[in-house]
Amino acid sequence: MLTLWGRATSTNVQKVIWACDELGLAYKRIDIGGPYGGSDDPAYRAKNPNGLIPTLEDGDFVLWESNAILRYLAAGDAEHRLLPADLDRRARANIDRWMDWQLVSLGLTLRTLVMLVLPRSEKPASESDIATAAMNAAGRFGILDAHLATNRYVGGDRFSLADIPVGISAHRWFTLGVQRPIMPALETWYERISGRPGFQNVRGLPLR
Repeated sequence: MLTLWGRATSTNVQKVIWACDELGLAYKRIDIGGPYGGSDDPAYRAKNPNGLIPTLEDGDFVLWESNAILRYLAAGDAEHRLLPADLDRRARANIDRWMDWQLVSLGLTLRTLVMLVLPRSEKPASESDIATAAMNAAGRFGILDAHLATNRYVGGDRFSLADIPVGISAHRWFTLGVQRPIMPALETWYERISGRPGFQNVRGLPLR
């Protein structure tokens, strides 16, 4: 059985939870990070010297970095459910592009918004700061909306590994109580992936 280290409220941990559910993989998850602490413990740092989450243990193999974990799990699937066997080099690069875009370009922008809407301190953020952060996040999601206007899924015409991390970010976007512009293609895709059992298992988790 796989062991997954990381609190379930982390978007990077939720990616792995969703992927495991899509692939029917059994795993044991151990809360660590955030309010649970433990990420600076020497035993954990021996597994992940960054002190971040998630970390995956598969027997004597330890892997950190969420997208690397996703690719590792998908590569081990004999049915190629998340990375179809007939993908050519360009199609695979397209999936990788959107995964990395979610982690950096979209992820950092969305994180700023989440920290303002759901602050850790008791001092609320100003409405103008939230509005600015929401506008910046909307700009990133506008890129995705334009892409999905001509693609059924993030990676093309089939559900793939790319839909998982991007789907986690989209869930946050649609759940936060902020003003959002109408993005028909994004909303249609989000409704489409929302029906997947793997997504159902993470959508009920708290945002923080």
